[in-house]
Amino acid sequence: MKTVQGQLQGLQKETRQNWPFMTLYQRFEQFVVLVLSLIIALVIVIALVQLVTRLIPLILGGALDPLDHEVFQALFGMIMTLLIALEFKHSIIRIVLRAEGIVQTKTVILIALLALSRKFIILDIHSTDAATIAALAGATLALGIVYWLCRERDDKRSTQLE
Repeated sequence: MKTVQGQLQGLQKETRQNWPFMTLYQRFEQFVVLVLSLIIALVIVIALVQLVTRLIPLILGGALDPLDHEVFQALFGMIMTLLIALEFKHSIIRIVLRAEGIVQTKTVILIALLALSRKFIILDIHSTDAATIAALAGATLALGIVYWLCRERDDKRSTQLE
């Protein structure tokens, strides 16, 4: 099993060898993916630092009450935001490692489902109307069905290749 560092070194060597044969767009694509990866990593680090700097004083001061609905919403909203960013970063890393193509439908759907889950967690039920909740539930159901259909399609493809 290769380490990530070994994969990156192998990819760097492969990219240097293939660079003269890449089209201008392929070179541009590799550059954009690397820049996006760095930007998202920076955003994740900043969000994590902000989460920790907000959470530590609450823990040390004894003011953290996870049973308080507003604290629970805020805390898990921040954590879900980090998880969404990490999944987004992971999808970009797969592109850099050339494990997958540029647009992965299942990954986009998964990120959208995570974002909707985050929305449900931070949603204030008392001030949200029923139509909004129904629309979010419908979107979640639709994305879940599409994800399931994509997975079924991929499973059928993998069994046909065997």
